[in-house]
Amino acid sequence: MEVSGGASGDIMAAHLVKQCTCLLREAARLAPAMAPIGQLRLARVAQKTLTSSATSPSSHFPSSMMKLVENENEKVFTLYPGNHIDQLIKKATRPEELLELLDAGHHLNNNHAALIFIRLSRLPFEKPEDKASLIQDARFQQLLHLLNSQISSVWHGTLSRLLRSLYSLGLPETSKELQSVEQEVRWRMRRLKYRHLALLAESCATLSRKQHSQELLAELLMHLERRWTEIEDGRTLVTIMMKVGHLSESLMNRLEDKCLELVEQFGPDELRKVLVTLAAQSRRSVPLLRAVSYHLVQKPFHLTKGILLDLAYAYGKLNFHQTQVCQRLAADLLSLTPSLTSGEVARCAKSFALLKWLNLPLFEAFAQVHEKLGSELAGLEPALQVDLVWALCVLQQAQEAELQTVLHPKFHTQFLGGKSQKDQNIFQKLLHINATALLEHPEYSGPLLPASAVAPRPSALDRKVTPLQKELQETLKGLLGSADRGSLEVATQYGWVLDAEVLLDSDGQFLPLRDFVAPHLAQPIGSQPPPPGAKRLAFLRWEFPNFNNRSKDLLGRFVLARRHILAAGFLIVDVPFYEWLELKSEWQKGAYLKDKIRKAMSEELAK
Repeated sequence: MEVSGGASGDIMAAHLVKQCTCLLREAARLAPAMAPIGQLRLARVAQKTLTSSATSPSSHFPSSMMKLVENENEKVFTLYPGNHIDQLIKKATRPEELLELLDAGHHLNNNHAALIFIRLSRLPFEKPEDKASLIQDARFQQLLHLLNSQISSVWHGTLSRLLRSLYSLGLPETSKELQSVEQEVRWRMRRLKYRHLALLAESCATLSRKQHSQELLAELLMHLERRWTEIEDGRTLVTIMMKVGHLSESLMNRLEDKCLELVEQFGPDELRKVLVTLAAQSRRSVPLLRAVSYHLVQKPFHLTKGILLDLAYAYGKLNFHQTQVCQRLAADLLSLTPSLTSGEVARCAKSFALLKWLNLPLFEAFAQVHEKLGSELAGLEPALQVDLVWALCVLQQAQEAELQTVLHPKFHTQFLGGKSQKDQNIFQKLLHINATALLEHPEYSGPLLPASAVAPRPSALDRKVTPLQKELQETLKGLLGSADRGSLEVATQYGWVLDAEVLLDSDGQFLPLRDFVAPHLAQPIGSQPPPPGAKRLAFLRWEFPNFNNRSKDLLGRFVLARRHILAAGFLIVDVPFYEWLELKSEWQKGAYLKDKIRKAMSEELAK
């Protein structure tokens, strides 16, 4: 038995050596000019195969070893003999250089064809029709035919880039070669790397809106959701969140869970990308925001200016207030203020305003930056110009030249007929800037917004009624008694809405409001001047969101409103939420308002 076993082993070894010798001879015949590195690699393949036969259970099956050798040889013969062609493809700068490879006598294989398409998609085209004519070129079609005939042997990584390139080149939906590549991707989907699936999903979503590509996108997203546990490093995770997270709610939920698992590995750039991605999708994931905030505070990261600005934007957009993070952002930005551009100052100030976070040293530094605006203001995008000048109005730092820039007809007309919410918000700020010029700059010589523009729009009063607003209106109706003694919800030409307006004579008695001129209205209704000693009172309610975080200081927007209304000749009756909440009965609420009116009148008389 031992002799028989030994003889059997010798026979198997002999067969093995013979098969390997045949393979090496065939390799030498097919590629006589193979580089030394290729010979070394092939020698290692043979050595690996012979060595593993003594230890691997599969060594008893010649077909397993043959498959291993064939796979390695396939890699050798596709990598090294075509290395020169790969370099030509990589260095090409014009489509014609790539197409000429077909006519130059090169033996192109399917992977070369794939690489050519990938390179073509990255080259610039002067005109859109150039891309269409390229697709019609006979050599382009020949490459497609070569690719399609051997699509199953294109490497995985190349296959994923190839499909993205074909989408980018704009192949028609009916192209059988495009459909063949898509089908090959479907068959190999389980073997493709996770990052390849993510890149393909992004390509399907952004480069092609055709029905068949959207069906492939659905399959890719399903595989991404099932295989999300394969993500092992933070960089890959963050990239996938940015590229395809917005395409699937359930996938994004999985990616957020993975972020919580890997957040300790993140550097400052990964943390920034996570926050910006959440902000772009308006995803206020509180557990993830808390985890990111913890690491920003606890770790001594060096945060660049760009990272600081992005972090401020993300926290502001998501309205996620974390005191220690705000303190760090403000402290780091303060030292960088001299290097901030006007646009960066505007964006940063807006972000902190959304967070209702006031850091006096930082904002004082911001207010000084406008001195170097000069010609930079006109170089900003229009919406940002309005934001910046409006912010200067809030800070009482706006200069006449800056007001004239945004109130000029050539500038403001682009926002007059805007229907989007963004355009309406911008125009609302233009109304406030116009009011600043009218009320706070007596020397201002124009231009101003036209009368037709300052007329209140229907949307000015079309807002959801808050509990405080409803209770205040009901109490005021009872206090006034009749409609001619006051007005509720008064839209002014200054862009502000008064909760109520009354006119009192010198004895504190209500006057019929509609009989007297009202310059604060875009369309005055009365004709008589108010009697001597008469005073207009404006009732202004202040809700919880109108105040700075954890304080009783109004936000800048509402400080500006209050200044404008005072400058327009009103006495103000402030009704803050924290005082109103203490009033339990209707009698208490009525007495509270009467006391507020008497106090406003007495303070005016004391002046």
